[in-house]
Amino acid sequence: MKRITTLLLAVAAVSMTSFAGGLLHNTNQHIAFMRMMARGASHEIDAVYTNPAGLAYMDHDGWTLSLNIQSATQSRDALTTFALFPEPDHTRLYKGKASAPVIPSLYGAYKKDRWTFSGFFGFTGGGGKCSFDSGLPVFDASIMAGIYAQTAGLKKTLAENPATAAILADPRVAGLLPLTADKYDINSSMKGRQYIYGLQLGATYKILDWMSAYVGGRMNYFDGNYTGFVKVLPKPELSSAVQQIAIAYPPLAPTLSSLVNQNGEMANIDLNCSQTGWGITPIVGLDFVWKGFTLAAKYEFKTNLSIENDTKTAIAEPAAFETALADYKHGVNTPNDLPAVLYTALGYEFIPNKLRATVEYHYYDDKHAEMAHDKQKALKHGTHEVLAGVEWDINKMFTVSGGFQNTDYGLSDAYQTHTSFSCDSYSVGFGGAVNVTEKIKVNVGYFWTTYKDYNRSEENYFNTTLPGKDTYSRTNKVFGAGIDFKF
Repeated sequence: MKRITTLLLAVAAVSMTSFAGGLLHNTNQHIAFMRMMARGASHEIDAVYTNPAGLAYMDHDGWTLSLNIQSATQSRDALTTFALFPEPDHTRLYKGKASAPVIPSLYGAYKKDRWTFSGFFGFTGGGGKCSFDSGLPVFDASIMAGIYAQTAGLKKTLAENPATAAILADPRVAGLLPLTADKYDINSSMKGRQYIYGLQLGATYKILDWMSAYVGGRMNYFDGNYTGFVKVLPKPELSSAVQQIAIAYPPLAPTLSSLVNQNGEMANIDLNCSQTGWGITPIVGLDFVWKGFTLAAKYEFKTNLSIENDTKTAIAEPAAFETALADYKHGVNTPNDLPAVLYTALGYEFIPNKLRATVEYHYYDDKHAEMAHDKQKALKHGTHEVLAGVEWDINKMFTVSGGFQNTDYGLSDAYQTHTSFSCDSYSVGFGGAVNVTEKIKVNVGYFWTTYKDYNRSEENYFNTTLPGKDTYSRTNKVFGAGIDFKF
């Protein structure tokens, strides 16, 4: 069992990789993003988040408000091959389901002459719940390897001692040692919930007719909860054999009791841990407008964010499992910084007030944002994103748009874990808008993400001393609708 280390309840690392954006950011905050993707040159109300300096060029003085609701679903699966799995080819599929049925965001801006004051509220990171109802491969593989190694060691000890070697001739002992996975059951379930609430306030000033600037900040509040259990129960024939051997060979009784306790369990782990924390993100932006072109940039500084445990349950039996809970003890603080991000965009109106397009680039400096156990150092580079989108006003009432986003995370085998894995991807979005009146617009959008499977293998699979390999795969679909008001 000593091989079961902090990997064994890493469920608290179940992080909801954002539905669009970097490893820790959600950038799909407005329906206009969902239906066009590249909104970094926007001069509409969604610019409060995507291009706050561009609010100086909104076409309406006074108040503009926007309410958006999205619904997202993800699957997060791991196909794992491990030598001790009893299935054919030693391969089994672990299915994870993530959902965020309601993702709201609220925008507000007040424009007067050269000044615009704006605010935003939404889920800027995390964004949902994830469950692995059949457990995770790292749990099963680590437990199987630990039990096998412990009982194989017992068999070796008996064989090397002349006084006990004869015990191995007993069919009950010979059939028991070493223990394989067909002699016990592993029941486990892992669930995680993680949200980062963002409240942003700032001011935009039109310095010149062709240049504007923004200064603001966002308060981020982290709220997470992680629950999980692992129970290892011997099958009836194993329990019976253990009892018979303990009676027949009293010197083995203490060792056998470490395999099956008085409650008839081989292992019992239970966790219920909540985490909270907060941090401030300073934000600056610039916007330049010239002859149909818009060149915009936004920079979000790194957010120092530390999350603290509020642990209600942390049970680990036998004692060999206690180190697995070290990171989740009550009061422990874990770094969870949000990286600095640079957003740049170039937009052009091919037909004024009719047809426009934008190309965009995002860089997330993930390698300099501190994570638990310095996990960020395992990344090959920060996240690179490239986006493009086009929007066409069919007439004064109807608008259609579509867009594309490609994301490269700089992943490595050392960064990936079963509880927190990412896959490079591309997303496609489309949708439209209806100007119900001059002051009311309704937006509808849909996008899906296609992920590239990530394959990893190692000879010492999560410190089990045995080889194993994983194929991580994901799916993502998001639908949303929103309404903009001017008054």
